[in-house]
Amino acid sequence: MNRFITAVVAGVMVASSSFAGVTEDELKNDQSITTQVVTNGMGRHLQRYSPLDILNKENVSKLQPAWAFSLGGEKQRGQETQPLIYDGVMYITGSYSRVYAIDVMTGDELWQYDARLPEGILPCCDVINRGGAIYGDNFYFGTLDARIVALDLKTGDVKWRKKIADYKAGYSYTAAPLIVDGLVITGNSGGEFGIIGEVQARDAETGELVWTRPVIEGHMGTLNGKESTMTGELNATWPGDMWKTGGGATWLGGSYDADTDTLVFGAGNPAPWNSHLRNAGTPVEGNKGDNLYAASRIGIDPKTGEIKWHFQTTPREGWDYDGVNEVVAYTDRDGNKRYATADRNGFFYVLNREDGKFVSAAPFVKDISWADGIDDTGRPIFNEANRPGNPAAAADGKKGEIIFASPSFLGGKNWMPMAFSQNTGNFYVPSNEWGMDIWNEPITYKKGAAYLGAGFTIKPNYEDHIGSLKAIDPDTGEIKWEFKNDAPLWGGVMTTAGGLVFTGTPEGKFIAFDDETGEVLWSFQTGSGIVGQPVTWEQDGDQYVTIVSGWGGAVPLWGGEVAKKVNYLNQGGLVWTFKLPKELAMAK
Repeated sequence: MNRFITAVVAGVMVASSSFAGVTEDELKNDQSITTQVVTNGMGRHLQRYSPLDILNKENVSKLQPAWAFSLGGEKQRGQETQPLIYDGVMYITGSYSRVYAIDVMTGDELWQYDARLPEGILPCCDVINRGGAIYGDNFYFGTLDARIVALDLKTGDVKWRKKIADYKAGYSYTAAPLIVDGLVITGNSGGEFGIIGEVQARDAETGELVWTRPVIEGHMGTLNGKESTMTGELNATWPGDMWKTGGGATWLGGSYDADTDTLVFGAGNPAPWNSHLRNAGTPVEGNKGDNLYAASRIGIDPKTGEIKWHFQTTPREGWDYDGVNEVVAYTDRDGNKRYATADRNGFFYVLNREDGKFVSAAPFVKDISWADGIDDTGRPIFNEANRPGNPAAAADGKKGEIIFASPSFLGGKNWMPMAFSQNTGNFYVPSNEWGMDIWNEPITYKKGAAYLGAGFTIKPNYEDHIGSLKAIDPDTGEIKWEFKNDAPLWGGVMTTAGGLVFTGTPEGKFIAFDDETGEVLWSFQTGSGIVGQPVTWEQDGDQYVTIVSGWGGAVPLWGGEVAKKVNYLNQGGLVWTFKLPKELAMAK
């Protein structure tokens, strides 16, 4: 059984009698309660926008470090977490499935939980963790051996620990859980191992399953321990038994739209990557070879797990363009309720919030080669000459035709979350300009083994930059400004009512931009590459900003020529917290 390590620092543990725990109302109103951050995304709609303006364009240059906290030990690998703030305590997750509780005023550790992971875990893209969730007096987070754990907020003691899936089959879990109406809602990881993507809902108090929803057609969902309904229709878009190992991992977690009472989850790449295997003998007219619901956004009823709607961004996917990227609920300038998502395939989509129907799409990266555009229904106009070749048609039957595709399989945008500003009405999207040589190979499924059927090498598209932070007008698709970065961008973005946009770079710089012009207004060198997610909150009249610094993630593992370009970057593990003191905020 996993054990926890609890280190109580005398005098600073927040053990007040006023401690009551996080309520559903606090989760619902998290964006407007500026003294806390209790949801991943700074609101379950994932806008990552703060109404605080104590810190603004005029005074951000005076932002100062308040304290730094080391994650310690030798476990210094990609730190992709988003901190949570509640009742004077910061909660963060670290690589290798660790959790820390930290006093927000002093930076002192209150307790630490360190999951004892088994041998043989199979994380595809580093040993990262993207954060936790708070509800009641519990902190919830997932582990690399595909479990979900509930910890006591005040002590770090384990309340319950449940298995999401079998790690020996390639499953893992890295996303922040989502809490809605007393349910802990999780996805899963492992799309490169022939697993089945699924969303699960558990009772937050007991950890018992309430419902499950597989996202590959042909699989049965459950409700209260009994079979509910099939996802889609068996063999409608999958040939033979390929659906049984069809992929579609829901590895980034989801969002919640309270206005329509809808969970929105993304489904990853179909398995294997070799699209010719997945469509052998299947006509591709209409949607027969689309392999639903992989590479899709899916609207789900939070009470029952039933699918309300779906939108597939890359049907018949063959480049590893996962459809997991976050879906952000917002209201446009004309008052229309919309969703926005920046897909790995290089297109920025706007959908209707009532039914997930397509509204518009525009490219947000240059040099897209796999499609010539998006038609009026939201379906891509494929460039079939840019699909990796069928190895069965090759002379030796071992390697299909190599093609150069852009963006690379790591995407125009990968997991790193974008932000929406209620100040400007624009989205701020961390993107990358890169392509890849890619080819298909024969493959057969073996439990727990990689199930790709493809090879690849990633290459930069431009000499002067790979990363590109872009301000995008969702109404028109116009790019309002762009910040170019030498290395790939792999961290999250945050906006504020003070007219600021925050993000970090792999070179270690934490930067504040003018939201209207893109001008750099402030930066701080954190000492290691930033792949984490910033947050801000108010404490006793001061505005604080926190980012976790620590290079890692998929780029150094999968990046090919790009990985060589950034191999000088150092790993690390520091929580940096900054503040603007009241006297400086008021100074002219």
